[in-house]
Amino acid sequence: MLNPSELKKIDAYWRASNYLAAGQLYLLDNPMLRRPLTRDDVKKKIVGHWGTVPGQNFVYVHLNRVIKKYDQD
Repeated sequence: MLNPSELKKIDAYWRASNYLAAGQLYLLDNPMLRRPLTRDDVKKKIVGHWGTVPGQNFVYVHLNRVIKKYDQD
């Protein structure tokens, strides 16, 4: 069972991974949102799809946790 601190870190890692994936799909510029998004920041044509990205990130997050927990890196 995960303690609240571990759960918070895993959630942050998963959400950051999903944000990076969405940014790669949709954004041309301003990935850190240092200024408000404009139409010029967003790709005109999306190549690829969101599909299984969140699920894959979920698996990667937990595999990474297990690898670190059992010192398998």
